[in-house]
Amino acid sequence: MNRNDRRVAIAAVCVGVLALVGIWLGGENPPTRTQSDEDTRDYRESRLSRGSRDSSNCYYAVESRVAERFPFDPNTADSTQLLRLGLQPWQVKNIYKYRAKGGVYRQKEDFAQLYGLTVKQYRELEPYIRISSDYQPAATVVGGTRGNRDSRESRETREPRDSSQRYPIKIKENEHVVLNTADTMQLRTVPGIGTYYAKEIVRHGQWLGGYVSIDQLDEIEGFPQESKKYFVIQGASPKKLNVNKLNLQQLRKHPYINYYQAKTIVDYRRLHGKITSLDDLRLSKDFPPEAIRRLEPYVEF
Repeated sequence: MNRNDRRVAIAAVCVGVLALVGIWLGGENPPTRTQSDEDTRDYRESRLSRGSRDSSNCYYAVESRVAERFPFDPNTADSTQLLRLGLQPWQVKNIYKYRAKGGVYRQKEDFAQLYGLTVKQYRELEPYIRISSDYQPAATVVGGTRGNRDSRESRETREPRDSSQRYPIKIKENEHVVLNTADTMQLRTVPGIGTYYAKEIVRHGQWLGGYVSIDQLDEIEGFPQESKKYFVIQGASPKKLNVNKLNLQQLRKHPYINYYQAKTIVDYRRLHGKITSLDDLRLSKDFPPEAIRRLEPYVEF
């Protein structure tokens, strides 16, 4: 072979070798995925799936609490006790703010004004609310404790009768005092009635707007039953509330109208117009027959 033929042959051999190398490289199977790669992929997918699921439900993952029932004073109960009662954290925070500003719960109905408290919740909690006497107005204990007050009044009834202002002469069995017109001096002439009860009779009568029955004296805590026979009602003319004009706060100032009854009256006026009789409210669970009967002398339309 001459020189040119050799060159051609060598070039052909090189091309053939390169072709075989290319075929061998191109036909090799792609590297297989190892078990560790599979595990990593599954782990990532599970994390992503769980993360998206958790993020979609994060607003509902609230720990549920079973409400407990036990006596409590809203003026002194701490956050742990209030939360155990089933109140929400923001309601507990509002109670703390109210107390920090000097607010005091003086009666059970005051707690009903807690923002967000439902009728059902309040009625469940009401039997357990205990308002300490320490948070009552100081005027109710002027002159000493209840025990000292009772002993003082009993001492007044045992004092010898004279004409002095401090120890008035007690009336006889056949004598009576007109309940709505008597002042504290006249009331103290009734056997069993001292300074404290004389003031309470006047105060409760003013709160009611006038007595219509002797039995209303039973609404005064610890009132002596043996003294009721010395009182009479003459020409009762109680102050009346116009239930079609007064707002909620004005209505609930009367001792016979609580917060929910006042709200029922206001809601009825808004939905049905003027009230023409308390019988219009008889379908409400807040106005049982005894409540309507007790309130009737004190309302007008």
